[in-house]
Amino acid sequence: MIYHLSLRAAGFIAGVMLTLLSALAFSSAARTSLPRFPRSRIAGAVLLTIDLIWSLWLLATMEMGEFSNFRRPLLIILPVGYFLVLKFVDEFLAVRALGILCLLAAEPLLDAAFLRPEMSRLLVTIFAYLMIVVGLLWVTMPYLLRDQISWGTRSTGVWRVVAGIALVFGLAIVTCAAMAY
Repeated sequence: MIYHLSLRAAGFIAGVMLTLLSALAFSSAARTSLPRFPRSRIAGAVLLTIDLIWSLWLLATMEMGEFSNFRRPLLIILPVGYFLVLKFVDEFLAVRALGILCLLAAEPLLDAAFLRPEMSRLLVTIFAYLMIVVGLLWVTMPYLLRDQISWGTRSTGVWRVVAGIALVFGLAIVTCAAMAY
């Protein structure tokens, strides 16, 4: 256990983040600016920096067992790789960095829900596994997010349905975190 996060705290964090993002999606500014996100160099650099800080913290604090000899080389390689990616990866950097962030964020959610008896923990678990799937897809095939955004923003009805589903799911997680965990 690395994060020491309770299921209640993980549920509140995940539910509030999902609720806020989906509520923000109902604004017209989000719908018009989102298609520019996949190729945004600034968003990619910011998200990749968050990924680097989180990865360095994990690497510095986690128990590595028999692989502890690799800690120091990895602590050197990670920042070097960060600067190389910033310099040479221009295509869909924001999408790849968002995918890495989804992969990093899924672990504390799964860790908090592990071996808990409540059936409502499955909401957090499902959300974490959805983040893992989209994170893997966005890192390996970043053009998919561009296609998903263009599909979602092509009509107001589709956009509202997707944002509404995310809002309901986020509110369900927050409600379970407040009442069941």
